[in-house]
Amino acid sequence: MKAILSNKIKVIAIVGATASGKTAYSIDLAKKIDGEIISADSRIVYKDLDIGTAKPTKEEMCGIPHYMIDIVEPTFDYSAGLYKQQASEIIKNISFRGKIPIVVGGTGLYTDILLKGFDLPNIKPDKKMRAKLEKLSNEELYEMLENKDKFGAQTIDKNDRKKIIRSIEIIAQTGNTLANSRGKSISEYDVEWIGKNYPREILYQRINNRIDIMLEQGLIEETKELLNKYGRAYNIINTIGYREIIQYLDGILSMDESIELLKKNTRNYAKRQLTWFRKNADIKWDVFPEKLNK
Repeated sequence: MKAILSNKIKVIAIVGATASGKTAYSIDLAKKIDGEIISADSRIVYKDLDIGTAKPTKEEMCGIPHYMIDIVEPTFDYSAGLYKQQASEIIKNISFRGKIPIVVGGTGLYTDILLKGFDLPNIKPDKKMRAKLEKLSNEELYEMLENKDKFGAQTIDKNDRKKIIRSIEIIAQTGNTLANSRGKSISEYDVEWIGKNYPREILYQRINNRIDIMLEQGLIEETKELLNKYGRAYNIINTIGYREIIQYLDGILSMDESIELLKKNTRNYAKRQLTWFRKNADIKWDVFPEKLNK
């Protein structure tokens, strides 16, 4: 562990792709160093999205305090800016009590704006531009984003229309790539970055196994319950795990097709996560992420 620098708060960040063992590792570490865990996951902030997000159970938490989990309903439009504000206060509180804050998650934007001093651009919605972009297909929108910012596009789900349109909007108004559109200030934290990963084939097998377990745990039933309770809320129908099962429930795909698509989309999500984190030279990886071109 690094020594604490000046008066900065010591934070450990554990990042990596989905199914890379971040949760188990972080809980073991928290037990050893008297730490408490702050989630950095853009989906487990939502209540009732449990199985499909691999949200840690109370048993898995082993009595270690966890924060930024189950804080809003899926109908709420949660943002990275709000995450930074709330998670920053939690870190200060944990440190004040003499504990070690451990930030754990695979949402790179959340970890970076929280720990690296990034500020999101204050860009107002452009209604005229959005109206034009809404007429385009997912493929056309993604191609447009790729042409404007290839790296930024690699970190976004090709089917996430809302995020793609917002990204195009930010690039148009700032004249910069997404990464360069974010302001930067001095971080108030002394961060030790730890990266969890596996060789590609092992990681992919872990992803496939996790999805099989999710189905056994009742992913299809959970999806039905979410639709009954919240309707087709954006944060449900655009979350990997639920999106593919909904296509099965709608009769668009067979069960086998939806499961295969879910595994494929999750593998692609892991690629995007590693693409993001590979840019952070401070991360100490147990297995360095290779360039994923598949």
